[in-house]
Amino acid sequence: MILAIPESRQVFIDITKAHPYFIGFIKFAMLATMGEFLTLRILNGKWVVPALPLARAVIWGFLGAVIVLVFDVFSTGVNGALEKGLLLVPASKFAGAFCTSAVMNITFAPTMMGFHRLTDTYLDLLAKSNQAKPKLAEVVRNVNWHNYISFVCLKTIPIFWIPAHTVTFLLPPVFRVIAAAFLSIVLGLMLTFAKRRCHLGPKAVAA
Repeated sequence: MILAIPESRQVFIDITKAHPYFIGFIKFAMLATMGEFLTLRILNGKWVVPALPLARAVIWGFLGAVIVLVFDVFSTGVNGALEKGLLLVPASKFAGAFCTSAVMNITFAPTMMGFHRLTDTYLDLLAKSNQAKPKLAEVVRNVNWHNYISFVCLKTIPIFWIPAHTVTFLLPPVFRVIAAAFLSIVLGLMLTFAKRRCHLGPKAVAA
C-alpha cells in the first residue's frame, strides 16, 4: 500500500536511502518474525508464540542489516566481474541479476542460514533450560546438519532462492531489500517447516 501511493513511496525511498541499515533491520525484524508466527499457526492449527520472540526478532533484524550491505557488495562485485568477462557470459541486466543471485546464494547464503540455525537452536535450548546458557558444543550437537545440507543448501538454494533473488536483483536497488524482506517470510516458513518436519516426522506434519 505504501509503495502504491506516489507520495508515500517517495518517503519510503528517501528514508531507505538515508537510513539503510536501520530500515533493513526493521523490515526483517517485522516480516521474518511474521513468517515464523505464520508457520507455527499452520503447523499447530492455532497461534503459538515461539520461545523468546523478541530475541528472534532482533536476530532477524541483524540479518536484515547485514543483507543491506551484502546485496550491494555482491551486486557491485559481480557486475564488475561481468564487465571484465570473468564470468564467461555476455554482460546484460538479466545476466547481472542471475549471476549476482547465484554467486551470493552459493557463497553467502549457506553461512547466513547456518548462523540462523545455530541461533534458533541456542534460543530453543535456552528456553528449555530455565535460563541456563547452553554451551556452543551443545548447540552445535543439537543442529540437524544433515537436514541443513540436504534440504536447506541443496534444495532451497537452487530451486527457490537463486530464481527468487534473480527477480529481486532485476528491481531498482532501493526496492531490493524490501523484496528480500517479503521473501524472508517464505524463508521463515521453509526453514521452520523443515526443522519441525525433522522433529515430528512427515506423518505428524501432514496431520
